[in-house]
Amino acid sequence: MSSVRVFPTGDVMASVVAERMLIVIHDALSTRGRADVVLTGGTSGGASLAAAASSPLAPAIDWTSVHVWWGDERFVTAGDPDRNEGQAQDALLASLPLPEENIHRMGSSDDYASAEDAAAAYVAEITEHGNPAWDLAMFGVGPDGHVASLFPGHEVFSEQMAGADVPDAVAVHDSPKPPPTRVTLTLQGIARARRVWLLAAGAGKADAVAQAMRPDSALPASAVRGVEETLWMLDAEAAARL
Repeated sequence: MSSVRVFPTGDVMASVVAERMLIVIHDALSTRGRADVVLTGGTSGGASLAAAASSPLAPAIDWTSVHVWWGDERFVTAGDPDRNEGQAQDALLASLPLPEENIHRMGSSDDYASAEDAAAAYVAEITEHGNPAWDLAMFGVGPDGHVASLFPGHEVFSEQMAGADVPDAVAVHDSPKPPPTRVTLTLQGIARARRVWLLAAGAGKADAVAQAMRPDSALPASAVRGVEETLWMLDAEAAARL
């Protein structure tokens, strides 16, 4: 079962997401000596990372034992402003004593000839690190109900819902949201997460949130689940139709 938390504004939501993320990281380090977190882009994701950067909890964490990953990435050049990793770098990572080898960026078009090659390299990197059960995987929810680069009606998502055997990360072409070529974690790759948090803020997300909450929903946002926790974090506008 999913849980829902509603906050009065997107700014309040971002602050709470930041604090809870840092607590999850701290608890994972205390329990297992390592934390693996899947980051998300977008407005809510970026605001949450920025709030984490200024949190008094951040200096208390041993960042040398934290590994950060991404749920999806745009297959463009490394410095392109569309890339999620650049947003995360500016909002949070640049302010942390996080070793570069702990930052697991999805490959860019500078480094790989195709999105398929970048996806295969990411699968290999995940395997190299022991196929970690993500302590936390965060995903922004789009106004169409997409998460990561899993879009409703797109063949990549439809094949996974039909039970296709896929690796933990795949290429996406002809994305309905530009840029059209991407790399994304699959439902299989997401399914190892101990906690999955779905973030949505603004009136433009209200219909998708309400539809994803229905038992018969076929939206990607309704298809992702955490092993221990699936938590929706919403502002009042995004929750208005619940």
